[in-house]
Amino acid sequence: MSRVPMVMFCLAIVCGPACAAEGGAATPADDLTLWYAQPASKWMTEALPIGNGRLGGMIFGTVEAERIQFNEDSLWTGDENPFGDYKTMGEYQAFGDVFVRLAAGDAPTNYRRELSIAEAVARVTYQSGGVTFRREFFCSNPDQVLVARFSADKPGAYTGTVELADMHKAQTAAEENRLTAAGSLANGMKYESQVLVLADGGSAAAAGDKIELKGCNGFTLLVAAGTDYLLDHTKNWRGLPPHERLAQQLKAASAKPYDALKAAHVKDYQSLFGRVRLDLGPAPADRRALATDARLKAYKPDGGDVGLETLVVQFGRYLLISCSRPGGLPANLQGLWNDKNNPPWHGDYHADINVQEAYWSAESTNLSECALPLLDYFRDQRHAWAKATAAAKELQVDGKPARGWTVRYSQNITGGLGWRWYPPGNAWYCQHVWEHYAFTGDKTYLKDHAYPILREACEFWEGRLKALPDGRLVCPQGWSPEHGPTEDGVSHEQQLVWDLFGNTIEAADALGIDKDYRDKLAALRAKLVGPQIGKWGQLQEWMVDRDDPKDKHRHLSHLVAVFPGRQISPLTTPDLAAAAKKSLEARGEKGEGMAWSSAWKIALWARLLEPERAYEMLKCQIAGPTYPNLCTAGPFQLDGGFAAPGSVCEMFLQSHVGLLHLLPALPKAWPTGSVKGLRARDGYEVDIAWKDGKLTEAVIRSRMGGACKVRYGEKTVDLKTEAGKTYRLDAALAVK
Repeated sequence: MSRVPMVMFCLAIVCGPACAAEGGAATPADDLTLWYAQPASKWMTEALPIGNGRLGGMIFGTVEAERIQFNEDSLWTGDENPFGDYKTMGEYQAFGDVFVRLAAGDAPTNYRRELSIAEAVARVTYQSGGVTFRREFFCSNPDQVLVARFSADKPGAYTGTVELADMHKAQTAAEENRLTAAGSLANGMKYESQVLVLADGGSAAAAGDKIELKGCNGFTLLVAAGTDYLLDHTKNWRGLPPHERLAQQLKAASAKPYDALKAAHVKDYQSLFGRVRLDLGPAPADRRALATDARLKAYKPDGGDVGLETLVVQFGRYLLISCSRPGGLPANLQGLWNDKNNPPWHGDYHADINVQEAYWSAESTNLSECALPLLDYFRDQRHAWAKATAAAKELQVDGKPARGWTVRYSQNITGGLGWRWYPPGNAWYCQHVWEHYAFTGDKTYLKDHAYPILREACEFWEGRLKALPDGRLVCPQGWSPEHGPTEDGVSHEQQLVWDLFGNTIEAADALGIDKDYRDKLAALRAKLVGPQIGKWGQLQEWMVDRDDPKDKHRHLSHLVAVFPGRQISPLTTPDLAAAAKKSLEARGEKGEGMAWSSAWKIALWARLLEPERAYEMLKCQIAGPTYPNLCTAGPFQLDGGFAAPGSVCEMFLQSHVGLLHLLPALPKAWPTGSVKGLRARDGYEVDIAWKDGKLTEAVIRSRMGGACKVRYGEKTVDLKTEAGKTYRLDAALAVK
């Protein structure tokens, strides 16, 4: 596919809460740092995640027995089973652990464990026996290795062992200064991990199945891991064995000084993370002084910490960068961090909200490249999905195989499908396919990658839609995940198919192709049963008006037309928006203990132009299903954390109804601040500053040129833009 050439308007290191809206002083490091006064004892809630998109690790920081639990995104059981269940579909697997066991010393003092999300570097420091010990950890995308550096301010401070434990009981071989574990899974997938130990002074040598350290001034660990998986259905999902590739990665990385490895990693990471700056005002000094776990505990009663809110938003961007980079696989339910061979929900791809939420932040928070693994996954997997779709008897139309492709609720990485058919999953996946073009304007991508996927999904629905006696069209035998009966005309499916047809129509128009088919889709969309308002003023979840106003179900499936869709908006369909608000009010002001549900409600309230309710849901997410390491509960299920930046972005900027809507849902808790580097549809990048709750300035950079409508409050202005030019607007939306 076309690799989108990103115009990087903002490459400075991210600015945190203390940064002024324009030209402010440098931000204290703690504003974008998670830190703790003790090691992690629990993997799920306390260990700190690092990753390079493909390879990830969890850092514990234990003084005498450091544990680095690592994983790689392609280690899966299962195969291309078109009619599987959770068991036969396979599971995302755990790779292994590196243990560094050090000789016992005096009890540590001045201990600190931290993760700088401005640099994507984790650190541990402490003092023992008059020696200051330091550790640094990062996963390098340029060098494709996990790096751990152990140093001390006195020579000969390190004696101990380095061990490699494989989660599938492969034996570890030690030779010279290298550890290797290799094996294969039941599906034939070959995997391997290698650890290279580079000693600074003293010695590091094989001893049995370990590397023994003696009198080292310091040492560096380089960890490489991989499988023979290949994202290519034509080659049966298999490529070359990983051994030579891993050996070459370690050889290249070991030839570079540690400082060079770190500098290349930080530069690469910051080229993405540094595009968006967020300043929500000064955090209280007493809160900033707290360790992150204590700060989170202090937040739970009543909030009151814009610094922590900023950190949570930027942490979501950090996670996406860390587990979704070009060339790798998309983020699954655990991102790429998983320590179990039987993870919750099998660590799979869930099509009814979870995969989508993981990528809500990609386009709008200026991480468009991070969406590429998802789009590449759709492009290749759909060939297997099409075969399964055609073979499924329950999807047949008049006894004939279904055309196009769709999915079941869960998928693996080798074309396999799990529990229950989910026909509108293709439409929801296609939202992401279209949005990548909507934000980037890349017509090569649209022509070669996106349009074929969109059209094939439409062909599935073209044959599936059912006519009612009055001529209107409905999706037959649908379900409103994960709620209610199976029946015709479920609102969730109607809304997603409406969106799919609309996006495909716009794609054909943009390319100037396929007019007959485009017109056919327009005619079909016009006949779809649309959103309906029920007896208590709600947006109906089903064609039958049976919604219960006391129903607090965690899913909001009939509100996809509000977000992430664009069929319902207070600006274009005020009556339907009011009905959607009624439904959302009835579902409750909390996320029912699920971070993904809270994140969805943030975005929904923002789209409904309700800033205080959107903000309350952000507080609910932080105070509720957020762990001390800022990962989110479900149990360990990261979709809510991934989604938070994109959901909060909707409070600052919306562009889904054909205009740039500035500060559509700014809450009172953020009276003065700024956000820089947000992306909008049609190729715009936007900076916004406000004071005392009012817009002070907006900066709009046009990548594609063209006519642009800008709205703030009740005022809308037309702006003619040229590609590559920047436009500054004052509070009255006048160009400066």
